[in-house]
Amino acid sequence: MNQTIDPPSLLLRLAAAQDGVLTAAQAAELGVGRHSIARLVRSGRWRRLGPSVFFVHDVDPPWIALVWAGVLRAGPAARVGGLAAARLHELCDDEPELITILVPRRQLTSRPPWDFHREHPGVRSPRSPGNPPRLTVEDTVLDLCTDPSATVQWVTAAVQRRRTSPARLREAVEGRAQLPHRRLLAELLADTREGAESPLEVRYLREVERAHGLPRGRRQVGRHGRRACHDVGYREFGLIVELDGLHGHEGAGRFRDMSRDNAALIDGYVTLRYGWADVTERPCEVAIQVADLLIRRGWTGLPSGCAHCRRVPR
Repeated sequence: MNQTIDPPSLLLRLAAAQDGVLTAAQAAELGVGRHSIARLVRSGRWRRLGPSVFFVHDVDPPWIALVWAGVLRAGPAARVGGLAAARLHELCDDEPELITILVPRRQLTSRPPWDFHREHPGVRSPRSPGNPPRLTVEDTVLDLCTDPSATVQWVTAAVQRRRTSPARLREAVEGRAQLPHRRLLAELLADTREGAESPLEVRYLREVERAHGLPRGRRQVGRHGRRACHDVGYREFGLIVELDGLHGHEGAGRFRDMSRDNAALIDGYVTLRYGWADVTERPCEVAIQVADLLIRRGWTGLPSGCAHCRRVPR
């Protein structure tokens, strides 16, 4: 008759600290050898996640347990990178199906859900904050800046979510000997220092306002100095520009927009509202509309043309 195996409390505490995951070596050190592990797996009390890595519960492992399994399988000094690190740092909301694990000393064969990469020393900060260990926020962002669109997305997400600052990102950029889109990164960090926090705000600043010589609006400042009241404000001319992102607002969000627009109108401000498609696909038309209203309200300047303005109907 097989005896029931009751793992020691110290082992269970260690597993809890690792979101339910243990290696065979850790279990053996705490008195549960490979034969006992095999019985626990056969009985369904434990689950095998990979070579010598186990989940000590009888349910499907959550995503964070799979992250731990990848780190523990890869061995000492391994850490999480890529989109998985971005999720751990709360730079994004979705849990990626593929979990990137950086391994300093050897190359492991990747197999879903793990994507193992050998990490070369000196490229990134040696710090591995958090549990499970992961890249710093700054190195995570720089690794994900693979093209211009991704660069805008990840830099603005990191700053908008208060996970890092433009100064810390700039320091990380300066520490990288090789980095694609270095010039764009430098420009973006300057833009975020000016207060542009979302990808759409950055696109408006770069492709509408700056590209067409419009006056510089104030960002994320209320009419009476309160924080985060309006996206872009041209206070001298009584104009507010609101930018509604990829999906805009619905329900309560739309009601708040209307209430805010009404309050601005009472104070003598006119509100122009643009969405993602307006700013990214028709920036010249947006610039003409904004400039026209600025001129009507006292701006004495004139907008300048950009390389694409010939496409705008006159």
